[in-house]
Amino acid sequence: MQYLDRGRMEAIESGAFQKAHPFPWTNPAGFIAPDSYETLRADLPPVGLFKSSFGMNRAHGQQPHDRYTLEYRDSLPVADSWKAFVGELEGPDYRAFIARLFGIRRFFLTFHWHYTPNGCSVSPHCDAPHKVGSHIFYFNTEEDWDPAWGGETLILDDKGRFPADSAPAFEDFSETVTANALGNNSLIFGRRGNSWHGVREIACPPDRLRKVFIVVINSYTPRAVIKSVLRTGTLPGWRRK
Repeated sequence: MQYLDRGRMEAIESGAFQKAHPFPWTNPAGFIAPDSYETLRADLPPVGLFKSSFGMNRAHGQQPHDRYTLEYRDSLPVADSWKAFVGELEGPDYRAFIARLFGIRRFFLTFHWHYTPNGCSVSPHCDAPHKVGSHIFYFNTEEDWDPAWGGETLILDDKGRFPADSAPAFEDFSETVTANALGNNSLIFGRRGNSWHGVREIACPPDRLRKVFIVVINSYTPRAVIKSVLRTGTLPGWRRK
């Protein structure tokens, strides 16, 4: 089974991506082949495998990012479909796509799932400097999620007013763009000093979860490698020859 739609990858122009406002981002539909998307959605890992991450202090006074988290590693007892999907993400086509889109040569990828329950949010923030960017795949559909519950990633424009080590509220931003986060959509964005983004507080029933899978594009620096080993227990890049 093929998971990634090569045509979708080729259709995303690096120039347009880099020039996007207020920082590089794109919100493509159908990045995963339709049948493969449904297989991955059906095979999502159970929440029992996840760690609880609630009430943890964040730097710069930002509000906690409350959620369940699961870092990918090859030894995880997840479905073969997910291992095959990660294999494609680690493969030459996707890596060439990332290299072209971001204009980089040396990087490594890490992967994790986030499941977010009612009442939780992702406060406005810029990602850590060792991150080149992220690719968020959304796995809620109209079958299990009402758009009125929220869950969309917001692209936030501060007009250069806030340093990355600050804690502005959503209402403080001059402009907000809402990504399409329902169904087979994904969001790719680059990390810059003004790459503010977040998710407003979710208002869903207690039996529902916002479900995403995130590819993190990391710079190949000692700090990034150490953080990856501590989180995943795996030395980055060992799969590649």
